[in-house]
Order: sequence, then structure tokens, then C-alpha cells
Amino acid sequence: MDRFKPYRDQLAALEKAGRKRQLSVPAGKDFSSNDYLGLSRSPFLKEAAQTAMANGVAHGSGGSRLLGGNHPEHEALESFAAQHYGAEASLFFGSGFAANSALFATLPQTGDLLLYDELIHASVHDGMKLGRAGFTAFPHNDCNAVEQEIRAWRASGGTGTVWIAVESLYSMDGNRAPLTDLAQIADAHDAMLVIDEAHAVGVFGKGGIGLSADIGRQENVIILRTCGKALGGEGGLLTMPKVLREFFINRARPLIFSTAPSPLTAHLAHQAIAHIADNQWLQTEMADHIALARSCLSDLRLSDGQDSHIFPVIIGEDRLAVAVAQRLQGQGFDVRAIRPPTVPAGTARLRISLTLNVTQDDIRDLSTALREALTLAEAA
Repeated sequence: MDRFKPYRDQLAALEKAGRKRQLSVPAGKDFSSNDYLGLSRSPFLKEAAQTAMANGVAHGSGGSRLLGGNHPEHEALESFAAQHYGAEASLFFGSGFAANSALFATLPQTGDLLLYDELIHASVHDGMKLGRAGFTAFPHNDCNAVEQEIRAWRASGGTGTVWIAVESLYSMDGNRAPLTDLAQIADAHDAMLVIDEAHAVGVFGKGGIGLSADIGRQENVIILRTCGKALGGEGGLLTMPKVLREFFINRARPLIFSTAPSPLTAHLAHQAIAHIADNQWLQTEMADHIALARSCLSDLRLSDGQDSHIFPVIIGEDRLAVAVAQRLQGQGFDVRAIRPPTVPAGTARLRISLTLNVTQDDIRDLSTALREALTLAEAA
């Protein structure tokens, strides 16, 4: 008996469909990472890390936050983040995935209704499945559908709290959520609005706070801001009312039963948030990159409503997307193909991600190479 046959068969099926994933070390000019502001390899954070360790900041926490793993660096980061982002309180997790899954597994209660955008991140799906509330998807960015779902649920006898879960900027389409309209719906129906700012924090908003602006200051809004993308490190920060922070500390299993994030990681996240706020040129330079890329790529098939540093070039067929990406990689451009189930069937794409790790000349060169690769792949 081959006990691993089910796994071999599934891998073979993925290979046949052109969807088998492989790990690869980044090589070439960075058009694939989420290191949007180029901070992950910056001299600033390197020096901050060296100074912190020389001053005794630990590189390991030694335990969960409740059992010896709570360090001054965690407390300082959370206090600073709450003040900087205009919230009552914040809580730091080891990753944005952990923060999201903890949130949706912990806060929505039995009898509540969770409405989520159909393109919401996988971490939200995992959290919902572990939670107590019923949940329903709504069409992408469709505020009317959200309103209708709430009214229908109330009419059918629903009496709990409604939770609305969205991303401010969707990582595979590069488009924005209608946050103002969603906040108005949440206010009108006494609902909670959860906004994932993972791909907007640092890049947009005054001081890099993201796209939620003053919405994030409302007591019925919870916001996730990851530290592993534009902030150049790792971890995830949730901002929220103080009472919900206390509830997390007492009920969120990923917080209670996980070793706390590194104090050094918390310190570097603190430094990165302050650095971005004090260096407006980072956002200005990114805005220049976005404007140039939009000009260079305007005739290609981008996803609808694209308005960010993420440029999804829709290819359609899985193998064709892989072939184009491989050709670009061979020419020194780190561009990756994104295929189902990460994106809907028939919408395989190249996800071109702008970072400050590349120059404007690199963007122009990629534009030329991309057109050549598309022409050759379609002719093959």
C-alpha cells in the first residue's frame, strides 16, 4: 500500500493543470515582493537592529505574552501604534495571517452575522471557520449587496451584531474598497467594520496610516496593519477599542497559546512606522513609480479599477501566465504568475508589484520586456 498515493495524485493533478506551486529564491529586479518601500534591506532598519541588540533587546521572547513573553518592546509598539493610528488600543501578533485568523475566530459571537468581500484574504476564511458566527460572502466591492444582506438577515429575525470584513486594497487586483460607503452602512446598522490595510499601510495616507484615514478612529472599526510588507519586517497590528483588546488577551487562542513575537521584531516595527511618518519622500517616490508604471502599462489588460502600486496583468490561461513569467525571470525581472485558486478560474495573471527596490529605468525596461514576452508566448 502506498500511503502517500493521495498526495502524489493531487500533486500530479496540479502539475497537469499548470497550478503546482514551487518555492524559489528571489532573483532579478524586484517586481514581485511586498517590500513596497524597500525597507526590508534598508540601512536604517539594519542599524536600528544592531543598536537595539547592542542595548540588550532580546531576539526571542521566551514565552507567550501571558507567560513571561511580554516585553517592554511589545508594550511600546502597541502604545505608539494606537496613538499614531488614532485608536484606543492595539495588539501585536506574529503575522498578519495570525492576527486576522485570531480576530475572526474570537470576536464575532454566536448569533452574529459576518459579511465578507468575496476576494477577502485566506486568513479571514480560516478564522471564520474556527469562529461562532454565521458568514456570507458578498460580490466584490458591492455596497448595495451588503445593505441588502443586512436587511434580509434582520427581517428573518437576526438580532446579533453584523460584522463587515473588507480589505482597503486588494492584493491580487490592486483596487480599493469603497471605505466611506461601507463605514456609512456600518454606522446605519450598528455594525462592526473590519478593514485589512495590509497592502496600503506605509504607501498611502498621511504618515503612512493607510487608506482608512479618519474611519479608523471610529469605535466600530477594527483595522489590521501588517508589518511584513511596506514596514519591512514582520508581524501584524490590530487597532481597536480597549475592551476588545482585553477580550483578545482573555479569549484569543493564537495569542494565549503562541510564543510571543520577537521583542526585536516589535522594536523594528516601531522604528519603521516612525521612519515612514518622518520621511514623506518614500511615499512621493512610490507615487512617481505608480504614475510611470500606469503610463507604461496602460494598454495592457489590467484588472478593473486598478489604482495602486499593484499591477495585475490578466493573461487568462494558467500555463501561458507561467510561460510569460518564466521568460521575464530569464531576462532578470522577478515577476511571478498567480493562478487559481488564488485568483478566479480563467484569470491567471502576472502580479507586477512596484517597490522602491527598483528604479524608473527598471520599470521602463520591464514594460518593453513584458510586451515582447506576451507576443512570443501567444504566438507559441
